[in-house]
Amino acid sequence: MNFDQRGRDRLVLGVPPEAFRPSPIFLALVALFVTSGAMAWNGFGNVRLDVFLFVVSGWLVSLCLHEYAHAVVAFRAGDRGVAHRGYLTLNPLKYSHPLLSIILPVVVVLLGGIGLPGGAVWVDRHEIPGRLRHSLVSLAGPATNVIFALLLVVPFAVGVDVFARPEFWSGVALLAFLQVTASLLNLLPVPGLDGGNVIQPWLNPQWRRGYDLMAPYGFLLLFALLWNPRIGGWFFDGVFAVGDLIGLPDYLYAEGLRLIRFWQG
Repeated sequence: MNFDQRGRDRLVLGVPPEAFRPSPIFLALVALFVTSGAMAWNGFGNVRLDVFLFVVSGWLVSLCLHEYAHAVVAFRAGDRGVAHRGYLTLNPLKYSHPLLSIILPVVVVLLGGIGLPGGAVWVDRHEIPGRLRHSLVSLAGPATNVIFALLLVVPFAVGVDVFARPEFWSGVALLAFLQVTASLLNLLPVPGLDGGNVIQPWLNPQWRRGYDLMAPYGFLLLFALLWNPRIGGWFFDGVFAVGDLIGLPDYLYAEGLRLIRFWQG
């Protein structure tokens, strides 16, 4: 099927082709990710600033793809409105308020080294039939983070010489670590987070009503849980265990976290 035919098919669905085109903001993030990665690889200029830009832009690209995955699965499941709301353009400004979808996750990455869930895609659940499809929509985002994490650890699994380009590979390792934290955070069965939304359709009506009441406060609940030393310790023990399982060098992502804090000298 050629492009013109696909465009006509989408118009039949009531969705113009431009609703599927990547936004200039996303393309700029990808360009920054590639450029800063090349700079870190070659040691161009201030390498700590290069790694900072590489990690932050890479993290924002992954946030866009996480939300895009939710949107594209919802679209395929029956909610055409996600296209009209701009969710299929990969524009991070469409997924939430800039403070929540961009600034807050980046600040948490810099200060805590945690891949905090960022934006959100509003899905019209009434347009999607079947509980399984609802769960798949919620699962699509964390699955994207899992895929990213596995792809990023491939070089370490095949034995790349990390000491030849230590700053670059430290940035790659930190990005992989952030994907692991994001995967586990999103899969926690907390109301309002993806993990909770996966199980929500399968709850009985009484539990579902309670879940829906708690969902708007899921972010606050997540912070409260992680603030608890015991629960936070369990979470990071799980993160480190998964990192070890997939072959992610802990000394490299620790070095990556040190490098992106370039203002500390």
